[in-house]
Amino acid sequence: MPEAAGLYYEVHGPADAPPLILSSGLGGSADYWKPNVGALAERFRVIAYDHRGTGRSERTLPKILRVDDLADDIAGLMDALEIANADVMGHAAGGAAGLSLALRYPARVRRLLMVNGWARPDAHFLRCFETRLALLRDSGTEAYLRAQPLFLYPAAWISANLAALDAELPHQLAAFPGRATMERRIAALAAFDIADRLGQLQTPLLALCAADDMLVPHAASDAFAVAPSAATVSMSWGGHACNVTDPATFNLLTLDFLRS
Repeated sequence: MPEAAGLYYEVHGPADAPPLILSSGLGGSADYWKPNVGALAERFRVIAYDHRGTGRSERTLPKILRVDDLADDIAGLMDALEIANADVMGHAAGGAAGLSLALRYPARVRRLLMVNGWARPDAHFLRCFETRLALLRDSGTEAYLRAQPLFLYPAAWISANLAALDAELPHQLAAFPGRATMERRIAALAAFDIADRLGQLQTPLLALCAADDMLVPHAASDAFAVAPSAATVSMSWGGHACNVTDPATFNLLTLDFLRS
């Protein structure tokens, strides 16, 4: 099993292609990007990894986890793989980590693509996570995981894919990193606020958002307009996990940015 700097990782695409690092959201799994890796690997050396504390990576976390720690893990993985700089694509938590990395180590990030991300969490975002934590604490892991699709996917997609979601549940239960880890990860995201520093960001940034995102409001991406080299693109449908629900549109939009 490939491992570097305490992180499980996998590589797709030609060894001599430009590197593209994929950082997933709250779940932290490299597998999240399965609908997108094939298209991206035609042009890039794609590196996807499990976040520390989740999946197949080292499970130990600091008592107080910060998004900067997630960013340092990306830098550590790049160092271990001898990658001086790379394009970074992050979904939600992974986007926050990429943004932290680009602000603190701008030479490491060639371009940053944030998927349903934020610079400052708003009230709706925080209430959603309070609700999810209450389910985890009061009703247990299975209830938490059963509710998870409600925040990730559009209602019609859930109805059409209910059997697949039910089949996935036992695997999610087996891989769940534990309540303490999830609480620390959510606390890190809730504390992440760099809106006042966006004017310092020199890295070309694309904020890709879905109009019907149930977890992170579409308007959260508007904040990135103040960054000097930022653009925003919106998908009309797809929910928080729009790269899963509509990979064809997602892959087209991301490759248009990464080819520029």
